[in-house]
Amino acid sequence: MAAPLVLSFGMRSLFTFVDIAFASRLGDAAIAAVGGLSFPYEILMIACWVGVSTGLTSNLSQAMGKRQGARIEQILSVSRGIVWSLVPLFSAIAVYIYFGAYHMGLDPVLARQFSIYGGVLIGGSAFTAFWSIIPDSIVKAHHDTKSTMWAGIWSNLINVGLNTLFLFVFHWGVFGIALSTVLGRFGGLVYALRKAARHEAARQASGLDTDPTLDPHPLRSFLSLALPSSMTYGLMAVETGLVNWLLARQPNATESIAAYGIYSRVLQFAAMPIIAAAVAVLPYVARRFGEGNIRAIRDGMRQILLVAVVYCVGLVTPALLVGGPWLALALAESPLTAELATMALALCPLACLAMVPFSLCRPAFEGLQRGRPGLAMAVFRYTILTIPFAFAGMKAADLLGRPPLHGLIAGLIGASGLASAVFFIWMRRFLGDLEAQERAAAPQPRPAGQPGAARFSAPATLPSEPTAPLSARQDAPED
Repeated sequence: MAAPLVLSFGMRSLFTFVDIAFASRLGDAAIAAVGGLSFPYEILMIACWVGVSTGLTSNLSQAMGKRQGARIEQILSVSRGIVWSLVPLFSAIAVYIYFGAYHMGLDPVLARQFSIYGGVLIGGSAFTAFWSIIPDSIVKAHHDTKSTMWAGIWSNLINVGLNTLFLFVFHWGVFGIALSTVLGRFGGLVYALRKAARHEAARQASGLDTDPTLDPHPLRSFLSLALPSSMTYGLMAVETGLVNWLLARQPNATESIAAYGIYSRVLQFAAMPIIAAAVAVLPYVARRFGEGNIRAIRDGMRQILLVAVVYCVGLVTPALLVGGPWLALALAESPLTAELATMALALCPLACLAMVPFSLCRPAFEGLQRGRPGLAMAVFRYTILTIPFAFAGMKAADLLGRPPLHGLIAGLIGASGLASAVFFIWMRRFLGDLEAQERAAAPQPRPAGQPGAARFSAPATLPSEPTAPLSARQDAPED
């Protein structure tokens, strides 16, 4: 299940990275609008998407396992109502971006680019992205991650094709970049709808869903999983919003925001295999926890953490050290933006490495039926650590004569690393306590000669003898 997810998440990351590549043809203001200013709103949309998807996929999987056909229809009905509530919400956000961009203290050219790109992207995606949750969750509940992969691939191919047409033939600028993204997601939605319909038709035709049980509180069951997950991802927007606010008040604000946009998109793409592995951690841990096999959880977490570290050190680091300067020059318009982005990309492997434990421990806790640790650590990282570490990094950069952007990124990496270290220690201790409880609950063999020793030392094959009635055996001594 993990391998298609790695490909799928990588393609979905390219989905947004392609926009940066095309925006680089329009100048630094377009890069800042596409890669920097719009990012917090995209994270907010992702937070809602992930939360609803988590609640829907989990409940659908459970209902399918219990053969509760009526409950499946009930869950789908609730999910449609939630999607309908998200569409007008993000449509309103799009209107706010379109008219409010000119009142954010931005350069007029940057404000116009952000107004057009952010308004079209968020407004259009409100209809295509959120409606894709339902078919995407259905195919994942059927364990068809290959369809998830192909939906992402088709979306990206359509996006690239339309970007080329809108930008170089029609010359629509950032409007064409945003519109191609929206229409690309529509292509992925159509593919996912077809696959989901086939899976559901096969399920209904099987006639196996005979349990008529319904959830007495379907909305509560849905939101109990969706809200913590959404809040965890939503807190990421706090960090990105703070970055944009700080950089907008620095000299060379447009170049700094553009360079950070390049850095954030590259980091997001580099981290996609880790995020995809995190998706696989949840079902692995949940199944082993149900079996009571805590040792397998410890071994599995140790292995996936090691693989992620090897990936960061062995692949991300050399790739960005060698290709980072070229990538910065290719995406940036001005020499200053290229210079800022080059150093920022050199820090990208450290950022990728610092986020490994944080990314993998959260789904592990969710697999252990504990959703609060992930939310608590998100609050700790994004609201408690981010602000002081960001200011400290910028102050240190000023004292060393370095650009504020580089100090800011270094501070954010420090906050991420500290949060990951705390999360990792928490996870190790929690698994250690569970393993100790498992050993304590296991029956222990008694020394030979003491009562009860025979039940552990008896041969595997006992002689055949008549079995006494249950009533007679109930009155017999234990040993």
